[in-house]
Amino acid sequence: MWQGRAAMTAETMSITAIDASIHPRWVRVCHWVNALAILVMIGSGWQIYNASPLFDFEFPKQITLGGWLAGALLWHFAAMWVVVINGIVYVTLGIATGRFRRKLLPIRPSDVIADIKAALSFKLAHDDLTRYNAVQKLLYAGVIIAGVIIVLSGISIWKPVQFQELTALFGGYDAARYVHFFAMAAIVGFLIVHVALALIVPKSLRAMITGR
Repeated sequence: MWQGRAAMTAETMSITAIDASIHPRWVRVCHWVNALAILVMIGSGWQIYNASPLFDFEFPKQITLGGWLAGALLWHFAAMWVVVINGIVYVTLGIATGRFRRKLLPIRPSDVIADIKAALSFKLAHDDLTRYNAVQKLLYAGVIIAGVIIVLSGISIWKPVQFQELTALFGGYDAARYVHFFAMAAIVGFLIVHVALALIVPKSLRAMITGR
């Protein structure tokens, strides 16, 4: 009987340890690698944009990376491979482990509306970090989609002849540049919200560092 109780205690401790782990190591590694690479891509991308602006404005030089077009392209392409490889690892493990299914699904419009109302009235709870609310689910799913779009549109801009079918899918080279820009804007918008929430709920940042 004592052995049975000991086994049950060990099993309970094991389950508790699993439940206490909010972010497994692979999630944390992918998150921080991606954070650094994305910042490099955004800064260098803004410098590339300034060389041939789509709109009647340029990004301040102080927040760009590369110094000039050639330097920015070197930074951009270097970070691009990190983002692509890291993204493939993250998405593959997210699907294979069932994390995406558990964390991001389902996304119900009624839940999203209810959580937005709760957030605007400062009544949205952040006690349970193991569960994403409907707004978080929508944002995380959306930024993954934006990430796929920005990579594909970037490839169609980088190699418009070699990947002419892909470039044509975006409506041609010029249209692909606009798609790339707005996908970047969506990711930057997500990052602003993401960082703001991390500052509002510091334990979420701690969880992404320690996993618990």
